[in-house]
Amino acid sequence: MRPRLVALLFVPIALVLLLLGTLYAGSVTRAHQQEIFLDRARDAQYLVIAARQAILTDDPELVAVDLERYRDVYGVESAVVDQAGMTVASTGLDVEDVPERHAAVAGRQADMRESLWPWEVEQIVVAEPVFDGGDVIGALLTSSDAGDVRQGIWYSWALIGVSGLVLAMLAMVLADRTAGWVLRPVRAVERAMANMGGGRLDERIPESAGPPELRQVVERFNEMAERVEHQMRRQQEFVANASHELRNPLNALMLRIEGLALTVPAEDAEEVEHVRTEAEHMAQILDALLLLADDANLGPAQPVDVTELVAMRLEVRRAVDPDRVITFEHTAPEVWAAVDPTALEAAFDTVVDNAWKFSPADEPLEVSVASGARTVEIVVRDHGSGVPPDQLDRLTERFWRSPGHSAVRGSGLGLAIASELLAATGGELRLELPDDGGLRVRLQVRRWEDEA
Repeated sequence: MRPRLVALLFVPIALVLLLLGTLYAGSVTRAHQQEIFLDRARDAQYLVIAARQAILTDDPELVAVDLERYRDVYGVESAVVDQAGMTVASTGLDVEDVPERHAAVAGRQADMRESLWPWEVEQIVVAEPVFDGGDVIGALLTSSDAGDVRQGIWYSWALIGVSGLVLAMLAMVLADRTAGWVLRPVRAVERAMANMGGGRLDERIPESAGPPELRQVVERFNEMAERVEHQMRRQQEFVANASHELRNPLNALMLRIEGLALTVPAEDAEEVEHVRTEAEHMAQILDALLLLADDANLGPAQPVDVTELVAMRLEVRRAVDPDRVITFEHTAPEVWAAVDPTALEAAFDTVVDNAWKFSPADEPLEVSVASGARTVEIVVRDHGSGVPPDQLDRLTERFWRSPGHSAVRGSGLGLAIASELLAATGGELRLELPDDGGLRVRLQVRRWEDEA
């Protein structure tokens, strides 16, 4: 945004400078020409006196001496013509090359030859009529080389160009400073929003100088941040308190289940095992809720060997049900990701538990770890019944359960919590329906090399 704002401020200033510079350059060009023209016109007024005497007495020598001296001193060619336009005296000036003589013998002082461009200024010509009483009896013509005039014009133009560049640079600096002053509150809002997005709910923007409209934006942002922090704190406190309150009765329930398992008949052992599994699943959900309740519990991104983490969690699963077939593939012995290990472990356990629950016991559970250009991906593939395509996006909604799985125990929170945990660590949960049935879940997190 800053470059566009600088351009928006600088371009009008540059156009004004260009316009003023062009007008001033034209004015300087005319001023140089007029200055030398007026100087030659004053000299012509002096020579007109001698020219009048020479024309009246028909004696060219009366003016020829002055014309020669004028040429020797100033290098200006000159001539005197009579009323008929015939040359009376000349120092080498061809009067046929001076069209201004017609206006002079008609009794009018010829206008100055003007040119806007220095390279077009070649001669400075003065044509002064010679009067006797009220009658025109001839004209005095002078023509001088305009080399000095051209040089003066180029020098003035160079000064104008240099001055324009200096002013343009100053205008650029001024535009940049002004843009920085205008955007300072915007950058502060951007930084604060990024910090809030990273979990710093107490982030506020200090009051700073800037346009009144943007200062109002800062004030409104701080008010909004205050309300958001208050609501989020209340929500986090509620979830944390509810989770802690449920922890004690859940622990007591698990102890009672263990005691019950020792006393029930063998034919009821399977049902007790189901109850134990559900209690453990509930404990896992509570742990995940505690992580989400306060982002502070999620540690900063750190290098985690995803291959090792997944292998360890699968060993735990195999210990629970040794007869269940679980395949594990990985592209490298060590695949490092930048993630909070607790969050990744909880999300992975939740996804595996979901696949474990909704796929037949005689079908294998396929797990793989692969490293991409910028991400590390864990893929969990089951061979269950899956869901209809129109229900796929709803699997990560809280408390939503597919109508086809209503008979399976569960709360509808598993994939929703896993998705939230990954999102909190900068990752992503993606769901796919393979062509041969079942469900494929991809857990994507950032590679550790990208954090360097």
